[in-house]
Amino acid sequence: MKAPNFKLSSTSGKTVELNKVKSKYIIIYFYPKDNTSGCTIETNDFNKLLSKFEKLGCTIYGISKDSLESHQKWSKKLNLKFELLADEDKTSLKAYKTWAKKKFMGREFMGTVRSTFVIKKNKIIKEWKNIRAVGHAQEVLDFINSIK
Repeated sequence: MKAPNFKLSSTSGKTVELNKVKSKYIIIYFYPKDNTSGCTIETNDFNKLLSKFEKLGCTIYGISKDSLESHQKWSKKLNLKFELLADEDKTSLKAYKTWAKKKFMGREFMGTVRSTFVIKKNKIIKEWKNIRAVGHAQEVLDFINSIK
């Protein structure tokens, strides 16, 4: 499946356009909210494994609907070595079908479904939807290792 293109502001101050990223593999993970427990676990895990991902030719981006200002504060707090992308109007969230109806404590609402995509040559080669944060970054790394 072709990966939907997007142009989003990043914590480095640049605009990232997916189709212009030069990398063997691009990993994008969509998460609900900065500074929450599950999102912090997942983001810290990707950050800890970043050098292993980079050795395999991967670039990682975390995406949520939070503002760039929120991303920058959280990125600094976690000392992230990769970029977070702000999708306040939910364009990429909707394109990747990660903005959906969720249920929590008997209540229904629209929100981000925690999801990860591995992209190679503008094609989605693997996706995980509605994942658990704990151990997920290692699962993605194991997948990349398995296709090398």
